[in-house]
Amino acid sequence: MKKLFAVLIILLTAVSLSADPIQLGDFPLGQWLDTNYNAVWDFTSNNIRILSLNGTVLYDFSTKTIQNFKITLEGIQPAISFTCPESGRSYKFVKPLTGSDLKMQIQRYGRPDYSITMKKQ
Repeated sequence: MKKLFAVLIILLTAVSLSADPIQLGDFPLGQWLDTNYNAVWDFTSNNIRILSLNGTVLYDFSTKTIQNFKITLEGIQPAISFTCPESGRSYKFVKPLTGSDLKMQIQRYGRPDYSITMKKQ
């Protein structure tokens, strides 16, 4: 219980800047499959990438401008959110406490929003 409380305090004190680094902290790392686009979202401790099914890098957020990067809680579920001006999108990922799925929501400017529950690879 003390560890959970410490993690909650750390997550709640995360601060966003104008050009933020990607530091996922305690957010779950790994790869999740977006079945609609046959793409794999790859989360490492300091980067997020989108990969093709054969592992080719399709998009690397470490080379882009990341704004408003936040690690927060959705209720008691860990979440990350950020905006990437180069992609014209805002992203939000929520990791439910049970199961291995990852929920993704993308606000696409000038296009309908997109959301999917992705399966862990």
